Amino acid sequence: MRERIQLGFLLAVTVLIAACAREDRVLRQPPPANDTLNTLQVSGLNPGSNPLPTPGTSNMYQESAYSVSEGQKLFDQYNCSGCHAHGGGGIGPPLMDNNWIYGSEPGNVFATIMQGRPNGMPSFRNRIPEYQAWELAAYVRSLSGLLPKGVSPNRPDHMHYKPSESSMARQIPTGITGAAEQQK
Repeated sequence: MRERIQLGFLLAVTVLIAACAREDRVLRQPPPANDTLNTLQVSGLNPGSNPLPTPGTSNMYQESAYSVSEGQKLFDQYNCSGCHAHGGGGIGPPLMDNNWIYGSEPGNVFATIMQGRPNGMPSFRNRIPEYQAWELAAYVRSLSGLLPKGVSPNRPDHMHYKPSESSMARQIPTGITGAAEQQK
């Protein structure tokens, strides 16, 4: 009996420790690495029959739910939703698709954000810190379901903007007063 209690306690502690990694926050940002953009392959289109291998670039921010939610805030603050309509596509391409023109790997999304793309995607190089571009890349990848379910944001922040009830003027529906006058 005592062994079952110890085993249950050990299992509960293991679950709690594993759950703590979901909300890890990077307090000190790593120094910028400018060579990242030069090593990435933007597209598989190249002369010859064999495409160049894409180097494996990992995004350390896509493992943290906090960083993904920060990327979600940046997505609205930098007006990415103006073109991409919260991922559904507007005048910009949809980000919820399975097929991405410039690649869906973390390094490719980062390169798109930093270098920009023809026909409207601006370049954010030297305008935002690289860690913010990585957070944006993590959020953009979460829009198409490429991140683990425990890390993806559960609810979008843009749905919660509502004026408080106390600030709204009380309005009486017009149909109620008309019905009262007809009964007299």
